[in-house]
Amino acid sequence: MSNGLPLPTISIVTPSLDQADFLEETLTSVLAQGYPNLEYVVVDGGSSDGTVSIIKRHESGIRYWVSEPDEGHAHALNKGFALTTGEIMGWINSTDIYYPWTLETVADIFRDLPEVEWIEGMPTHVDVGRRPKSIAASFCNRYDLLLGHEGTIQQESVFWRRSLWERAGGRLDDSLRLACDYELWLRFSRTARLYHAGTILAGFRFHDDRRGMVLRGDYAGEARSARDAELASVHVRERVRVLALRGLRRGGTRRLLMLVARSKALSWYRYPRILYDFSLRKWRIL
Repeated sequence: MSNGLPLPTISIVTPSLDQADFLEETLTSVLAQGYPNLEYVVVDGGSSDGTVSIIKRHESGIRYWVSEPDEGHAHALNKGFALTTGEIMGWINSTDIYYPWTLETVADIFRDLPEVEWIEGMPTHVDVGRRPKSIAASFCNRYDLLLGHEGTIQQESVFWRRSLWERAGGRLDDSLRLACDYELWLRFSRTARLYHAGTILAGFRFHDDRRGMVLRGDYAGEARSARDAELASVHVRERVRVLALRGLRRGGTRRLLMLVARSKALSWYRYPRILYDFSLRKWRIL
């Protein structure tokens, strides 16, 4: 119970492949929170680096785990999410971490704001020792995604309602090796606005073997294809808005557009934000 209301079940999936150097810290960051209604699934792609022994040390808190060859990142996530039933969903990769308050905070936000369907915490980056090194006030909306800002949403800080997941197709596109998150955000954004929570929820770890950084060019290519497909299907009104924004940004007016968005002058270009109200003791929409 939280403030007299039942805590929602939160379903988290961790995909992994040969990340024994960091996996234990990822698992601990999820399980040590002691969140009572947690469905945690770990899907390993058949690692040979001691990963299985690490998972076994924590299996009492894991609902299901498997270590076997799979067909890639998105396929592993789909396999994991298919085994969950939680009202709230998210995934954390096997080198990143949650903070000690993450799951309870996420539960409070979705409890306090039933109209909110997906959220992102303030992006943070941690070093190999799990020490936060940067916190960004980053904002992104559907139009930013359609304009090609595919790296502006921190995946491990994103959580969503199962109802949105099911409405968006109930799976990640497993034909994509890298940009499956960006393609999912595009589908989410068709029917629900992303809300930016004024707190930190997860840390993206910088290390020498970062898959996303090493394959940045491949990610961008997949993202471009997903974006082109989305643009081809949008309503003419959205296409006109994207073209207008593209022209404005080429003219160097990005800062002006940010001010317009924050002033709510253009309702369709807003960045909805949520902050904790200490006087009301609950989260509210700005």
